[in-house]
Amino acid sequence: MKKRLLMFSFVIALLLCPWNALTATEQTHEETQDAHANKGWVATDTYRVMNFVVLAALLVVLLRKPLSQALNARIRGIQDQLVDLEKKKKEAEAQLAQYNERLLLLDREAERVIEEYIKQGNEAKARILQEAKVAAERIEEQARKTVAHEFEMAKEKLQAEIFDKALAKAEGIIKRNITPQDQERLVDEYLKEVEIQ
Repeated sequence: MKKRLLMFSFVIALLLCPWNALTATEQTHEETQDAHANKGWVATDTYRVMNFVVLAALLVVLLRKPLSQALNARIRGIQDQLVDLEKKKKEAEAQLAQYNERLLLLDREAERVIEEYIKQGNEAKARILQEAKVAAERIEEQARKTVAHEFEMAKEKLQAEIFDKALAKAEGIIKRNITPQDQERLVDEYLKEVEIQ
């Protein structure tokens, strides 16, 4: 604090000195221009340079802290932005990894669903083929039974026809060969059998 106060006093003294020197000389404007033309570097030029240096030093001293605070604040702001951007980048990378993982899981799930459908299709195919085989065996068995039944019926019908024809032929032969005495004998035998029962 003392150092600043000392510096501030020095700056004020320097500022006041050139003005005192300028006011102390009573030169007219024309004389000053003649002096510049004849001399090169005059005392007023030195005071102006000193005045500028003191003013610049004063500005540096006075503005150093606010300027450094502003620059530090800007640096902190940029650092905060960088940290924030880095955080957002990491979050985006994490989301990207999560989305990639979900896509991978979806691909696996799709493959699993396809495999499941193929498995179900193969099972349905096997079941349908088994059912068709069982149905074919049932139909074949039914056809065998039907054929056997039809065969039996045809056999019985044929036997009945043969029997009827044989009976008709036998009747015809008997009618041709039977005599009236044979008829009487047959009737007597039949009546005897009826009486016995």
